[in-house]
Amino acid sequence: MNTPRQRNIDYSICQAAAYKAGEGQHQLGLLEIYDIGCHWWTNFFKRLELNPTMDFNTTIDFIVAVGKFHLGAHVKECFFKYSLNFITGAGQVDGEIMETLWSLFNKFAKMARSMGTAHRREILNDHMRDVNWKKMVGMGKCTFDSLFPALNLLLEFMK
Repeated sequence: MNTPRQRNIDYSICQAAAYKAGEGQHQLGLLEIYDIGCHWWTNFFKRLELNPTMDFNTTIDFIVAVGKFHLGAHVKECFFKYSLNFITGAGQVDGEIMETLWSLFNKFAKMARSMGTAHRREILNDHMRDVNWKKMVGMGKCTFDSLFPALNLLLEFMK
């Protein structure tokens, strides 16, 4: 029940809830998108009872979901209980940030294997920063293109 594999996520959730509750919000709601949220959630409060160092405010409106990428591999019952499609206010998110980056990181995985720890960490950080930079620049371009499509066509025509 109180497995070491679950302790990290249990601790993270308790700390995040305590932090948000400390901000003085009246109605606090948390949405946890986790690959195995259906499995993790079933005994969450039982695990907390067994661990006196963790505390969770039960007045928090806490919703657990499974990301769309992983939900397809779950049993049918999980889809209706944990799909983001049926959670009001969740929007259309997939909740799969790291999985979308694997293909990019696989390109230099063999090279990074032979590096020392510090160099490997530096390379991974550089690639992650590059992904974040491209994402940030891409959001601006996406916004510009969607807000000013006629101006964008005019600029293309003038080239």
